Amino acid sequence: MGKENGFVEEITNIDENFAQWYTDIVLKAELADYTDTKGCVAIRPYGYAIWENIQKYADAEFKKTGVKNVSFPMLIPESLLQKEKDHVEGFAPEVAWVTEAGGQELDEKLCIRPTSETIISTMYSKWLNSWRDLPFVYNQWCSVLRWEKETRPFLRSREFLWQEGHTIHETAKEAKERTIQMLNIYADLIENVLAMPVLKGQKTESEKFSGADFTYTVESLMHDGRALQSGTSHYFGQRFSKPFNIKFQNREGKEEYAYQTSWGISTRLIGAIIMAHGDNRGLKLPPKIAPIQAVIVPVAAHKEGVLEAANALFEKLNGNFRMKLDDRDQYSPGYKFNDWEMRGVPVRIELGPRDIENNKCVVVRRDTSEKIEVSLDEIQEKLATILEDIQTNMFNMCKENVERRTTIAKTMEEFKHNLEVNQGYVKAMWCGSAECEDKIREETGAKSRCIPFEQEHLSDVCVCCGKPAGKMVFWGRQY
Repeated sequence: MGKENGFVEEITNIDENFAQWYTDIVLKAELADYTDTKGCVAIRPYGYAIWENIQKYADAEFKKTGVKNVSFPMLIPESLLQKEKDHVEGFAPEVAWVTEAGGQELDEKLCIRPTSETIISTMYSKWLNSWRDLPFVYNQWCSVLRWEKETRPFLRSREFLWQEGHTIHETAKEAKERTIQMLNIYADLIENVLAMPVLKGQKTESEKFSGADFTYTVESLMHDGRALQSGTSHYFGQRFSKPFNIKFQNREGKEEYAYQTSWGISTRLIGAIIMAHGDNRGLKLPPKIAPIQAVIVPVAAHKEGVLEAANALFEKLNGNFRMKLDDRDQYSPGYKFNDWEMRGVPVRIELGPRDIENNKCVVVRRDTSEKIEVSLDEIQEKLATILEDIQTNMFNMCKENVERRTTIAKTMEEFKHNLEVNQGYVKAMWCGSAECEDKIREETGAKSRCIPFEQEHLSDVCVCCGKPAGKMVFWGRQY
């Protein structure tokens, strides 16, 4: 960053080049940086702190439902990956292999995990004996590797951080309930902590996870109207338990295969936060997830008593909020204001000689730029209220964008027109055929996002072929 004119370097206009704007935010807000390992990024402390806050909240919610954390190997023998046909075919193009180690060629190739169903299923088979052992409700926080052709920080890196939950159950009913339970936790996290409304539903057959009976999803809409798959929960039934021999003695004393699920979120949620909330001044972080909820910027810090008062205010607030005191003397207050706005800190507190004299400070909101004079005696209570209001307002701003960018189409002409004029979600009826799904994608660039749980009857016929249609589907271009 330069400081010749007292301001942070310019960020590309969000409406002129959204992709470059996004990259500018990632780099200039010091969330992540490119590395010499092609397609992989280094997550910097500020970016990692956001992930830690996501992780902390999600992990606590998982554990309330009985989830226990575990760790499994990142290297998976080729023979394991081959056991579930649909699974291996789905991931084959993205798998990286280790063929040599210790200067010698390996007897069997090892894949670097793209996901861990196979290695975990092998261990479940080993550990499970009786219905009394069930359920296994385990999760691991780790990194995975998928050899993506096109990458973008957080959204689609070759190596990325995530959590993957894997459970086995006595009955199909219990397993299906778990998939919905975890999906609802993801929805709660994204809506109430990340301040983004979500669309919940089931993926179509062609869009489901490789090896699943069915996949549930939470979808989020970005500022530019493209959708982002923000979390998924999968019901496997017995697709993995049969080839991996995950059997148990049931209550009648007979052998039975267990019912299985998996579910996950990843660091792409950081990308979602950037793209759903950011603006031309930079990043904008919801208070519940922000590493720094409020920054104190002394004004005329060289004058007597200003730094002392700023330090006292910091000590007063730091126990109840995630605070930062910016006492850097090499930057002007103007530069600092812009710097913290660009980094998305929800609240800036300005404190100068006149403020101290009047026993007050100036609170500036990142979401609205509103300046509020607050008594130093009341700052703790007022700051809590302001942060809560920012959280709500940021959700509502995102919700307005979703509502504005959600349209209905009853014909392909209307479908194409809607996407070109107002890119976003298009609600349309679908006959259920993969051919129509493929044709829509080829002609519009939009994929099915999900079959929503809350169905609407828009018409009797498929938007694509005109044949009878029983399902309403959300469609959209994606990241």
